[in-house]
Amino acid sequence: MLLDAVFFLLLAALDLFFWAVIIAAVLSLLIGFRVLDTRNRFVWLVADFFARLTEPVLRPVRARLPHLGGIDISPLVVLLLLQAAMILLRAIQGYLIRGGLYF
Repeated sequence: MLLDAVFFLLLAALDLFFWAVIIAAVLSLLIGFRVLDTRNRFVWLVADFFARLTEPVLRPVRARLPHLGGIDISPLVVLLLLQAAMILLRAIQGYLIRGGLYF
C-alpha cells in the first residue's frame, strides 16, 4: 500500500518533468524563431518558469555533450534518461511484486 504511493509519486514526478522539458524546448524554439516575443510579460514568465525548472538538469548534460553549432540536443538526452528511469522504476516494481516483497 505504501509502496504503491511511493512508486506512483516517483513516476508522476518523472512524467511531469518529462513534459516540462518538452515544453521548455518548444518554448525555446518558438522564442528563437521569433514566433513568441519575450517582451510580452506572460510569455516571459512562462518561458522563465520552465527555464528555471529544467536548466539545473539540462546544464550538466549540455556541458558534457560536444558542441554541435547552434543545435542543442541536451533536451533529447534528458528525455531519453527520464524514459529509462521510468522503465527502471516499473521494472523494480515488477520484480518486487514477483518476488513477493510487495503486495
